[in-house]
Amino acid sequence: MELFRNLNSKGVIVLQSMFEKMTKSNGLSEDLIWDCQTLIKEREVVMKLMNKCEEISRTLTKQVTQLTEDGECGWNIEQPSIMSENLVLKPYQKIGLNWLALLHKHKVNMILADEMGLGKTVQAIAFLAHLYVTGDSGPHLVVVPASTMDNWIREFNQWCPSMNILLYYGSQEERKHLRYDILNKVVEFNVIVTTYNCAISSAEDRSLFRRLKLNFAVFDEGHMLKNMSAIRYQHLMTLNARSRLLLTGTPVQNNLLELMSLLNFVMPHMFSSSTSEIKRLFSSKAKSTDEQTIFEKERIAHAKQIMKPFILRRVKSEVLKQLPPKQDKIKFCQMSKKQEQLYSDLLNKLKKSIDATEKNSELCNVMMHLRKMANHPLLHRQYYTADRLRTMSKLMLKEPTHCDANPDLIFEDMEVMTDFELHRLCNEFTTLSQYKLEKELILDSGKFNILEKLLSDIKKKGDRVVLFSQFTMMLDIIEVFLRHHQHRYVRLDGKTQISERIHLIDEFNTDMDIFIFLLSTKAGGLGINLTSANIVILHDIDCNPYNDKQAEDRCHRVGQTKEVKVIKLIGKGTIEESMLKISQQKLRLEQDMTTNDTGDEGTIPLDMATLLKTSLGL
Repeated sequence: MELFRNLNSKGVIVLQSMFEKMTKSNGLSEDLIWDCQTLIKEREVVMKLMNKCEEISRTLTKQVTQLTEDGECGWNIEQPSIMSENLVLKPYQKIGLNWLALLHKHKVNMILADEMGLGKTVQAIAFLAHLYVTGDSGPHLVVVPASTMDNWIREFNQWCPSMNILLYYGSQEERKHLRYDILNKVVEFNVIVTTYNCAISSAEDRSLFRRLKLNFAVFDEGHMLKNMSAIRYQHLMTLNARSRLLLTGTPVQNNLLELMSLLNFVMPHMFSSSTSEIKRLFSSKAKSTDEQTIFEKERIAHAKQIMKPFILRRVKSEVLKQLPPKQDKIKFCQMSKKQEQLYSDLLNKLKKSIDATEKNSELCNVMMHLRKMANHPLLHRQYYTADRLRTMSKLMLKEPTHCDANPDLIFEDMEVMTDFELHRLCNEFTTLSQYKLEKELILDSGKFNILEKLLSDIKKKGDRVVLFSQFTMMLDIIEVFLRHHQHRYVRLDGKTQISERIHLIDEFNTDMDIFIFLLSTKAGGLGINLTSANIVILHDIDCNPYNDKQAEDRCHRVGQTKEVKVIKLIGKGTIEESMLKISQQKLRLEQDMTTNDTGDEGTIPLDMATLLKTSLGL
């Protein structure tokens, strides 16, 4: 393997000749020989990329070192004058600003990958303000998830109120008028803020951003661009922007190929010609540290070398010494007796279905069925039997809204509903009220047994809670649980209007009598500041641990004054235990990628961040 890594083009030709002799004399498989040759060519492409990246690193490091030694400070960028005087960048954010400016000066695009909660939004706004005061007034583009759009507008207004921000958002008809105003220069703006969906949802939207000559494009939550084969990725690659910046708190998630996809997006002129080789070499899944082969360790080393010039990552423990620590705790929850029996029955049923290779649509998603049962039995249907549903469907005909309905069709609709959905139906229609579930059944869950005592202890200490679940229906059941125990709460999920989100967040942060903020993990994991709470409870974990990390950092971020405790509820003896192990393996890959040779974390790239810190006197 060492031979392969050091081969040049001439070496490949010589080895080709050797392979021809080996196939004839030793009877080796021709496929095996050509697979080896393909691997050698892939390694050669990657080595060339590594050499280019190393040269860029040397150039950037040399300039910072030289300027520091010469005592010149003209490049030392202070907080831009057009930014609010009442708000001040933190020292590490000033380093980020200088890093962005340094790379931009050398026409190198970048990925700001600071850990979640360190203010990547503010650093990006400061950089756009720096461009403004140095003569580049735009137009710039900021592309964000819909859930963070309000937060971006708020941050622009707070930090840089003098810049003209245009929000490209709304219905197709509203965007049609906006496109006319933009292309005909009816409106003045320095920055356009839009969502990923609005930027590419129609041919007219895509055409706008291809025709509009953008100076700088910023992509928030850049890990949404981790798949270079996705339609979103391919459409956004066509945006007409001279320079690009990706913001992401999780640059490495499932495998190294996703990281390479991000690098290809920000530096297409450097990586696009090598995408096929990159895909093959970096496409394998993450493995635990104990299982890593020499080849896998080399892949990580190669990836670190390639990414070094383009990515800056700091973790909270490195730059926020004053930030209270975060304590992680896993709480294994024994299922209730009834729940345990139902889980066992479901597992056996699914096993038989798989063994018999039956194609049953009801059982196609085995993992999801088991996850739901591990969390609460009412996420399935077993209490409302077919006979009971027949009776209920006929009773529905007495309702004014269903008097002309077909009971068979009502029955079919009921059949696909869960127990809890049917319970809510019984609450809604008086003719079905006799079939409502007993409160004891709704509260019958292993996790609820743990949660009852847990919340009681937390409340006595005067702490406040942010509670996440993957399932909105699980949040519905949790609401019943909270009302039963008289805990005051507010809730935000994917159905919550964007305009209402800020109001709910402000209400929770100002009204200390609200004990719990309920959120769905994916809807509430981005762009939300809930530092008024210091306990995070993950009722059920995500398959992707970075979604959980996003959720945790709604509390553990700048502005937090108390120690944060993150509690993960794991169903004992369920599929969630396996999910936890896989998540831990994925996190090890990130640790491998964000650890330098001395073992320090948060160092992408350590030398550049350290040089900037020293030279700026921070």
